[in-house]
Amino acid sequence: MFKAIRISILLFILLFVVLSAFLTQARSTDWNNSLWIKVYPINADGSPEAAKYIKGLSTSNFSGIETFLARETERYSRNLSRPVRIELGREIMQQPPEMDQRPNALSVMLWSLKMRWWAGSVTDDQDRIDPDVRIFVRYHRPNLDVVLENSVGLQKGMVGIVNAYASRRYRGTNNVIIAHEFLHTLGASDKYSAISGQPIGPDGLGEPDRQPLFPQRYAEIMGGRIALATDDSVIPKSLKYAVIGTLTASEINLTE
Repeated sequence: MFKAIRISILLFILLFVVLSAFLTQARSTDWNNSLWIKVYPINADGSPEAAKYIKGLSTSNFSGIETFLARETERYSRNLSRPVRIELGREIMQQPPEMDQRPNALSVMLWSLKMRWWAGSVTDDQDRIDPDVRIFVRYHRPNLDVVLENSVGLQKGMVGIVNAYASRRYRGTNNVIIAHEFLHTLGASDKYSAISGQPIGPDGLGEPDRQPLFPQRYAEIMGGRIALATDDSVIPKSLKYAVIGTLTASEINLTE
């Protein structure tokens, strides 16, 4: 009898978690109200350069993301003047959980669970009300000899981890990456080659109907780069040179 009651309670909790996640995801892409994104800076390498940059951050540093999403949602006839609202949180002093260097399905699942728990625990003291999406930006000292780790966005949990450079020079490209990972949390998929990093046409191109096709003038945000040729591309300097393509728009429910 006691065992049956315990199983029933656990099943009820599981059902509640699944239903809550489903409703949160559905609401995040109905585009009826503004989504609240909160950005939390992290000093990734402990450098004084990153510390100084984080100290000088303000919400205005991320205004380009709001402008980009307002422009693109309007292009898809969504009449919402401010589709996202970005706020800047206090600096997080802990590093997020690391993923295995050779991940498999089980390790990725465990890492995802750890990541979601970590995201909630390190923001408890500053978030009386949870934001819709949490984006943690790990700032590194600008060093062209160092290749940053891949950023990631989790649809389950609505959490993103972005690796960025702590320099005003890279503010535009940092925002491109933040917008990319934010759209992952809404269900958008990558549209570039995992091997070469090149955008995959037609859906990964900003102008798939352009004649001649190359060079492109814009990056599809989930393609991540402006394609200059079939085997050459560059990261856009800012979101002024990025668009949301039709497939991505469909994935995040922008198209009706």
